Amino acid sequence: MGESGAHKDWGDAALLRALKNGSMEAFNALYQRYWQLVYNAAFKRLNDGDAAKDITQDFFLQLWNRRADLHILHLPAYIHTSVRNRVLNALESQSRFLPVADLLIENTPAADQADSLARRNEWLKSYHLLVDTLPPARQEIFRLHIQDGASTEEIARQLNISRKTVQNQLGKALARLRETLGFFTGFLS
Repeated sequence: MGESGAHKDWGDAALLRALKNGSMEAFNALYQRYWQLVYNAAFKRLNDGDAAKDITQDFFLQLWNRRADLHILHLPAYIHTSVRNRVLNALESQSRFLPVADLLIENTPAADQADSLARRNEWLKSYHLLVDTLPPARQEIFRLHIQDGASTEEIARQLNISRKTVQNQLGKALARLRETLGFFTGFLS
């Protein structure tokens, strides 16, 4: 599917300016240009086509509804951050984050699987060392959310910071852990 009419050759900045002024053609051009990127980013994190479609629809709906207030300098970066936050919100609302203790109990190997037990203990040691290397504020947010099961809203209230700050710090902590401990993705399954 091609982009709409005269807007197909416009750069993102021009389309965003036109969108800010209420241009439905600019919105349609942005939709045609970026819907696959938004969908793929959501699907990659969720591995759920319906949920990825919901996030894609929500992203573009909010893009249109908030068009007058948006100050986007680089649209692909904005898409990446926005989709990541929507995925985290979706996972949180579905209670797909598990406290570490619950995950470990659920995945405890049988006594006769000494190799599995050794690998689990090594991973757990690496996990704790890595969490300890996070910046103090990020570490506190991560521990409250993942280990204690507190919601981002509860953490924001408790620490007297915005929920968005909590979500951003949590996203950075999870990204760092995922980069270093590939197995960590089990927390998001």
